[in-house]
Amino acid sequence: MRVDFLSFIGIVVAFLAILGGNWLEGGHMDSLVNGPAMVIVIGGTIGAILLQTPVPVFWHALRLSGRVFLPARLDMPTTIEKLVQWSNIARKEGLLGLETIADEEPDPFIRKGMQLLVDGSEPDALRSILEMEVDASEQYDIQASKVFEGMGGYSPTIGIIGAVMGLIHVMQNLADPSKLGSGIATAFVATIYGVGLANLFLLPIAAKLKTQSEHISKFREMVIEGVIGIAEGDNPRSIETKLKGFLQ
Repeated sequence: MRVDFLSFIGIVVAFLAILGGNWLEGGHMDSLVNGPAMVIVIGGTIGAILLQTPVPVFWHALRLSGRVFLPARLDMPTTIEKLVQWSNIARKEGLLGLETIADEEPDPFIRKGMQLLVDGSEPDALRSILEMEVDASEQYDIQASKVFEGMGGYSPTIGIIGAVMGLIHVMQNLADPSKLGSGIATAFVATIYGVGLANLFLLPIAAKLKTQSEHISKFREMVIEGVIGIAEGDNPRSIETKLKGFLQ
């Protein structure tokens, strides 16, 4: 695992931009802090997404959210070198010569492919099994990213609901000017919370998770081509040339 510094930098820049812009306009930090608006927007958004999402997908989304800061480490050049090395071993010692290597491989997907290879699976069957796993895993990850995408869609609307509620509070207290300020503040701040939460956090998180899922699928497709090349007895040099195409 390695840290994605861009995620941390993005959050800091976003906060500095909002707070700095408010300060340059002469605003105070206190003006952006509003408890009722926070409860309405965050609570309403979470409630809406819980209603929309199946339980397994929601938990998967929570687990996957860590990838925003700690993405999976996928070293494609090193994996290509390993696959080429294994193809040389297979040509010299046969597929059974890879049995020990398969057992010691730390990556579960590569280990599964190597074990199928050692077990003598036909290339077509091997490809079908591995591609099915890649597709299923990618779809599950995409569903998880859509949880954040959905929250990003609901959040601005919930913010508008908060704004309307604030205005209702104002209308109910027109006779008491001392209570008008809090209602107006809730109305505007709820809108800021809704739009800001969606566009500064939720939608970017969804987009990053989708990109990472696609990167993982690309890595696994490269592994499949390497394993199939070994199964078909391809020349190690041609396997290396083919796999390097995935580095583009």
